[in-house]
Amino acid sequence: MRRPYRPAWWLPDPHSATLWGRLGRREPQVPVRLEQWDTPDGDFVELARLDGRQGPTSPRLLLLHGLEGGLHSHYARAMFREAQDRGWAADLLLFRTCGSRPNRLPRSYHSGETSDPLWVVQQLAAAFPSAPLGLMGVSLGGNVLCKLLGEQSGTLPPQVKAAVAMSVPYDLAEASRYIGRGFGAVYEKFFLKSLIPKALGKIDRHPELAPLRTVQRARTLWEFDDAFTAPLHGFRDAADYYARASSLPYLSSIRLPTLLLNAVDDPFLPPPVLDRVRAQVAGAPCVEVEFPVRGGHVGFTSYSRPWKPWYYGEWRAASFLAAHVDVPAL
Repeated sequence: MRRPYRPAWWLPDPHSATLWGRLGRREPQVPVRLEQWDTPDGDFVELARLDGRQGPTSPRLLLLHGLEGGLHSHYARAMFREAQDRGWAADLLLFRTCGSRPNRLPRSYHSGETSDPLWVVQQLAAAFPSAPLGLMGVSLGGNVLCKLLGEQSGTLPPQVKAAVAMSVPYDLAEASRYIGRGFGAVYEKFFLKSLIPKALGKIDRHPELAPLRTVQRARTLWEFDDAFTAPLHGFRDAADYYARASSLPYLSSIRLPTLLLNAVDDPFLPPPVLDRVRAQVAGAPCVEVEFPVRGGHVGFTSYSRPWKPWYYGEWRAASFLAAHVDVPAL
C-alpha cells in the first residue's frame, strides 16, 4: 500500500525538517543486544541486534548509519521499531570508532569504506541461509551502501534482495562544500565536536599517527578530512578521498532493486547533484528514485498535527524492502 507524503507544514524549511529528528522526535528504544564481531584484519566491529519472530528464517534488515551515528540516531530506533512490528530480525552495524569502545587498529570508517559492510553481509548470509536480507544506508551509510552495490554488482549473496539509501551525499566534494554554508555551519560544528576528539584519541593510542595531530586545527569537514581521514586511509588529500569515495559513479552499476530517497531541499547536498543521480540511474531499471521537494536531511516528517506526526521516510523504506523480502507491509 502506497501512502502519500505530505510534508509537515509546521516544519517549513530544510533546517527545521532536519533538526526535528534530533531535537523534537520521540522514538522509543527497542530492546537490542550488542555483539562484538572480530574482523579478518585483527580488529572488530559491533552490531546492535534484534531477533525476528520466525527465528533463523525471519527476513532480516542490515542498517548502515550516518556520520557519527549509532543507536542514538532517530532513524536507527525507527527502523528497529519497523522491523519489530513486521517480525523481522534487524542488525545495525556500528562502524569502527562508533561502537562502545575504541578499536584496536588505526583505521577508522569513512564514506567510501565498504569492506566491513560487505564482510558483515557475507557473515549474515552464511549464518542465515534461508533468510531474505534487505539493506539500508542513511546519509554517509547510504553513500557506503550505494558504492558497495555498484562495486559488487551481481556478486552479492543471493539472500540480499533489495536496498534503500536515504539522504545520500552522492558527490562528497559538493556535499562538503555545501554543508558549511550559512546555517549549515551548525552541522559542521556538531560533527567536529565528536570527530576531532575521536581522532586525537586514536593518535594518542597509535604514536605513528602523530603527524596527523594537525587535525585539531580543523574548522570544517573538508579540513578534517584533509588532515585526518584522507592520509589515514591512503588518499592523497580530501579532494582525492571525495573523488574516489563518492557513490555517484557507481550508481549505474547497481543491479539490485534499490530505492534512492532524498529531499531536494536537503541542506547537506546541493539540489543539482540529484539531477546527475537521475542521469546515472537512467540505464539501471532496478533503481527507483524518489526525490520530494521537501523533507530536509533524514527528515520526511508528515501529517498536519505537530502533536501526532508520521514519519514517511522509515515507513517508505520498510515498505519497499518488504515488497522484496516477501513480507506484507503493515
